[in-house]
Amino acid sequence: MNGEAAGADEASIDCSGLICPLPVLRARKALKALPPGGVLRVTATDKAAPRDFRVWCEEAGHTLLESGEEGGAFVFRIRRGAD
Repeated sequence: MNGEAAGADEASIDCSGLICPLPVLRARKALKALPPGGVLRVTATDKAAPRDFRVWCEEAGHTLLESGEEGGAFVFRIRRGAD
């Protein structure tokens, strides 16, 4: 993951310490505030997060751009799909 600054069509949320389904619910709310094509960076510590975000993106029509680990947490970059 790189440290590039977030633009108007990018946002970040930290869901560390939250367990399923809260990280996905918070991400869903944050993505709704972005325009289609906007990118959300999510940090989560729930062990189920990689599977949860992959499945949710597939079902909701979003694109999981990146999924990895950084500093003991999972980090995801999600591109919002079209409405």
